[in-house]
Order: sequence, then structure tokens, then C-alpha cells
Amino acid sequence: MSTLADVVRELESRYDPRWAESWDAVGLVCGDPSQPVTKILFAVDPVAAVADEAISWGADLIVTHHPLYLRGTTSVAATTFKGRLVHTLIKNDIALYTAHTNADVADPGVSDALARAVGLTGPLVPLSPSADDPRRGLGRVGSLPSPTPLRDFVRRAAAGLPGTAGGLRVAGDLDREVLRIAVSGGAGDSLLGTARAAGVDVFLTADLRHHPASEFVEAAAGGDGDGPALIDAAHWATEWPWLAEAARLLASGLASGGINVETRVSETVTDAWITTAKCEELT
Repeated sequence: MSTLADVVRELESRYDPRWAESWDAVGLVCGDPSQPVTKILFAVDPVAAVADEAISWGADLIVTHHPLYLRGTTSVAATTFKGRLVHTLIKNDIALYTAHTNADVADPGVSDALARAVGLTGPLVPLSPSADDPRRGLGRVGSLPSPTPLRDFVRRAAAGLPGTAGGLRVAGDLDREVLRIAVSGGAGDSLLGTARAAGVDVFLTADLRHHPASEFVEAAAGGDGDGPALIDAAHWATEWPWLAEAARLLASGLASGGINVETRVSETVTDAWITTAKCEELT
């Protein structure tokens, strides 16, 4: 039977905590390293609905992409939702582990899974490579099987990603032929300039803010060059495809050492936005 320590060791062989950003909080949040682990739930967010799913399924461990305490804390009292979550997990003998920016830059990592989900083929290379290893880094660049109108790629991306209330937002000529695509799971507007310099036809990411996106589009239209079209997806949706890949890699890695675990990917939609509506529909 595997222990939590065995699982953590395998996770960190795939997603080394040393690769995480200095501001990040990755690793084991709660749990006894010696406790048995046979069922592992993978989810994007450590929230109450995911904890409830883990309890119902009988999970011993939750692996999430997003940290619970990103800025640290001095208390886990059950007077806040985060404190209550910690109490719930401990009472039910469920450990919590986070792989965040270390999973973003891993090879394969979050953006590799996103690239495959939206139909990219061929070798995937980092959009912004790590200084110490060019195989790792933020984002990925790949290609479609053949040149495709932007509108058809948008349809392909929408079909490949889990549905959310916000769907996809697009900036660009929908009839434009696109082939070379950059993607970055999670918030990606810091990579707008990098995507443009890479000469891709489309940059798909999440959390694009108005001013950076507007200036990016205007620069391309104003004669500074034919920049990429933009596709803005929900943050949660761009990171969810990684869960299945992480679960598969963990299970296969443990199995190679004679340890068998059961994994499950949470389908609970934890995107913050629950609906879109016109103002008159809400009156």
C-alpha cells in the first residue's frame, strides 16, 4: 500500500518544487506523510465543493493546481472558508497537495495538456523557455494539422475545453487562416509580447485584461505588424485539461514501482462565474 510520502515523492519527481515561482506556495498543505493513500482526487481549486466530492468518493488525497494559502496565514481557525476547509480535510483524513507554477513550467505541464485539448499537433515547445532547461517554461507553441480559418479553430477550442459561463472571447478576423498557435494555461497577458515576437497566428490564454488586450490589437491594426489573434478562455478551463495528464503520470509512475492507486479527475466546475446575462434579463 502506498503512503502519502510515496505519492508526494512521485509528484515532486514530475513537478519539482524548485521550479515554482518565489511567491508561490506549493507542496503538502495538510496530511501525515505516513498515512495510507489509495484514492487520489485531482482538481483545479481547493474549495468546499471539491472537498465534498473527495469525502463522497472516499479519497485519501486531493491534488490541486491552485494553492489554498498563497499568501500564508497565522491561523487555520474554522472562522474562514479556508480554515473550515482545512478542518474538514483533517477530520476526514484527507491530505491536500498543491502543484502550481512548478506544474506550469514542467515538461509535460499545464500548457502541454491545454495544447492537446485544443487540437495542436507536432512537437510542442515552450513559448517562454526556462533559462536552465529549454524544454521547460511557460506556455507552448504548436501547430494545427493544416491551415484553418480562425472561426473553425475557435470552434475546435470550444469543443476541446470544458464549458464555462463565459465561454471564449475572440479578437481577430474570423476568416483569417491560422496554423501556428501559442497557448498558456491560466493568466497569460504577461506573455502577449512574447507571443507576438514568436510570430504565431493565435494566442489562446485566460484572464486577458482590457487595456493590454486592446493595445495589443490596436498595435497590430495600426501597422506595427500582423499580430496574433487572441482567444481568452476561462482560467479554470485552461488548466483543467492538465488534471487527467497529471493523474495518468502519477499512477503510471507509482505502478512502475509496484504501487497501485486509483485516481479521479474532478468534473466540478469551480470557475467563479456562474452565468452570463443581459441586464434586462436580470430585472
